[in-house]
Amino acid sequence: MRRRRQRQPFMSTAHAGGRFTAAAAGLCLLVHAGSAAATELWSDATGARSYSLDASIKWTSALSRASSDTVLYPQEWSAASLWRFRAVADARPTPWLTAQVAYEQRARSLSEGAGAGGATGALPTHAAAPYRVRQLDGSIVDVGESFSLRHELDRAFAAVSLGGAEITVGRQAVGWVRAVYFSAVDVFAPFSPLESDREWRRGIDAVRVSVPLTDLISLDAVAAFGESLDGSAFLGRVHGYIGDVDGEVIAGRRCEDELYAASASLPVLDAELHGELALFRTPTAFPSGAFGTDAFVTKASVGGSYSFDVAAGLLVMGEYHYSGFGFANIADAGDGLSDSGFLDRYLRGDTQILGRHAAAVQVASGFGTVFPASVVWVFSPADGSGVVIPTGTWGQRKRPVPDGEPAFPASDSGCQCRWLLVSCPRKPYV
Repeated sequence: MRRRRQRQPFMSTAHAGGRFTAAAAGLCLLVHAGSAAATELWSDATGARSYSLDASIKWTSALSRASSDTVLYPQEWSAASLWRFRAVADARPTPWLTAQVAYEQRARSLSEGAGAGGATGALPTHAAAPYRVRQLDGSIVDVGESFSLRHELDRAFAAVSLGGAEITVGRQAVGWVRAVYFSAVDVFAPFSPLESDREWRRGIDAVRVSVPLTDLISLDAVAAFGESLDGSAFLGRVHGYIGDVDGEVIAGRRCEDELYAASASLPVLDAELHGELALFRTPTAFPSGAFGTDAFVTKASVGGSYSFDVAAGLLVMGEYHYSGFGFANIADAGDGLSDSGFLDRYLRGDTQILGRHAAAVQVASGFGTVFPASVVWVFSPADGSGVVIPTGTWGQRKRPVPDGEPAFPASDSGCQCRWLLVSCPRKPYV
C-alpha cells in the first residue's frame, strides 16, 4: 500500500512536541518519475486473469549543517545518500484469487564522522517492523557507520474473494487512517518518522477478513502476529455510513494494550471535517491517564479542509493532534529515549511525536497544472516552535521532475541547520 496521505515534511514530526533541537532552516529538492503502470507479463482476453511485474528505484540525498550538539552531531556538516530498489510481482490466476510478492533493497551511505544524527535525523534510520513472526529483513553489507545495504521481503500474501467477503493471508499492508499528518488510529506499522524516504507502508504478517454486513456497513477483522502474543494484535473494525457521515469503531487487543477507538469524517457546508479518538488501556501507569486513572492513555486527531474556487484551485487544510504517550515537558525526551519501554512504543508507532501536542496547516494550489505548489506549517501549540515548508513541483509526472522543499524555522530556537533532499524514483523497463 502506497502512502495514503501527502508526503510528510522532511523535518521529522517527532520534534513537533517542543523546540526543534536539530534544525532551524532547510531546503529539500525531490525529483519524481511519473506513476508508470506495471509491466503486464500475461493476461487473458477478458483481463480477469493476469500476471505483472513492477520495479522502481528511488534515490534520496541529504545535506545538513548541524546545531552545536557535539554528541549527536560531532561534524558541523554531514551528508547522506539513501537508495531503494523495489520489485513487485502481482498474480491473478483466477478471478477470485490474487497474490503479491514485494522485495526491497535499501542502501544508506553517511559521511565519515557524521555521528548519531548525521544528515538524516537524531535517531537511527532502521527499526524492526512490528507484527512480523520473522523479520525477513537482513544486512547484506555493513561498513562501520558509514555504509549499509539491507534487503527484506516486504509483501507475500494471497487474497481470496468469496462472494462479497475477502480473506487476505500473509505479509500485507493494513492502514486504518483518515487523518493526514498525525493519526490516532493508525496502529498497524504506521509510517515512521525515522524513514523520510519511505513510500510504501511496511507489510505485517496478518490474516484479514473483510465482510459486508449491509450495503452501507462492513466488518473488518485483523489478526496480526508478532514473535510473541504480547507482540501481536487482534482487532475488529465496523465501518459504515449514516447519511453524510463516514465513520468507524475499532476495538480489540494491540500488543499488551486494550484498544477502543472511533473515527469519522463528514461534510459541513462546503468544508470537510474529520476526527479520530483512541483510548489505550495499558498495563503500566502513564501520568497522562484519562478518566481519573493512569491506566488509560488517549490519542486524538481533529482536522478539516476547504477548497476555494480561485485560479487553479486553492486548498486549505488544518489538523491538531494529541498523544498521551508523549512527554508533557519536551526537555524530558532525551532521557525518555533511553527508556526501552518508551522507545519500543515510539518505534512501533504508538506515538508519532515526542511531545503531547502537534498541529499542521497546509495551503495548496495548482492541482493538475505544470506547477502545483503548497506551504505546510508544522508546529507545537505548546510553545510555538515549528517549521514552515514550501513545496513546488515543476513538470509533468510522465518523467522525472523536480520537487522543491525549502524549510524555514517558525520560532527563535536558535539552531542552525540546512537540509538538501534530492529524490528520484524511476521505474525501469522489466
